[in-house]
Amino acid sequence: MNSNDSVNWNFLLDSNKKLFKTITKWSVGDLTTREVVDSVAFTEFSGEFRKLVRNNGTTYGRRLARKALRYRGEFV
Repeated sequence: MNSNDSVNWNFLLDSNKKLFKTITKWSVGDLTTREVVDSVAFTEFSGEFRKLVRNNGTTYGRRLARKALRYRGEFV
C-alpha cells in the first residue's frame, strides 16, 4: 500500500550515487540529520528526505533506511 506518508525509496536510492552514499552513512549514524538536510538542500531529493524525517523521526527513519538498503541487498 502506498500512502501519502510513505517514502519513495526508488527516488532516494536510485537517482543519485552521492545521495545513496549519504543515506547509507546517515542510516548507520555516521552523519547527523542536519548534515544530510544541508547536503540535499535545493535539490529534488530534499522534500522526500524531509518527509521521511518529519513523518518518522530520526531514529525510526534510520531504521527504515537500513531496512530499505537491506531489501535491495546494498546493506549488510
